[in-house]
Amino acid sequence: MNGQTGYVSRLIESFSKLPGIGRKTASRLAYHVIHMNYEEAMEFAAAIVDARENLHYCACCQNLSDEELCPICADDARDRSLICVVERPRDIPSIEKTREFHGLYHVLHGLISPIDGIGPEQLKIKELLERVGKGDVKEIIMATNPTVEGEATALYLARLLNPFDVTVTRLAFGLPVGGDLEYADEVTLSRAIEGRQKIL
Repeated sequence: MNGQTGYVSRLIESFSKLPGIGRKTASRLAYHVIHMNYEEAMEFAAAIVDARENLHYCACCQNLSDEELCPICADDARDRSLICVVERPRDIPSIEKTREFHGLYHVLHGLISPIDGIGPEQLKIKELLERVGKGDVKEIIMATNPTVEGEATALYLARLLNPFDVTVTRLAFGLPVGGDLEYADEVTLSRAIEGRQKIL
């Protein structure tokens, strides 16, 4: 016996399913939640439920949004001829912090990875091609992570976009291979955006 009630064990188990959360951290988080006052605990639970029930994909860029269009796509000041393709919604704030990019985004929601059973049809690629097909886009920046899967996905997309009248570039990463955009600093990402290179 570990001395924990079923409710505590269930809460720890739930936290341990989150990425990057080990058993010890899950246990600390669980006990922290248990010792919250009632209002704080209900607010925490409501935030999870509200996000799960009310967030959906932006009709334009596939980012998470609680409106039809996310705030970036709804901003008329953004350069609509420029699209930055990223793997996940959480990559967007990293690029936004640089204040160097003023275009729109497109979120793939994953990378091509045959080993993990992820093919092109499971990503938001069709939606990207539809956007480019409207003719307003002049440049696509591939900002997938510099991993084997990120490079393969960028190259695959570049080939698909080749028939369109659009320039496809890749971030000039100042990151080690296998790095992650989420943890890059603003200076590194600024230089990467400025030094982007054409693909194909």
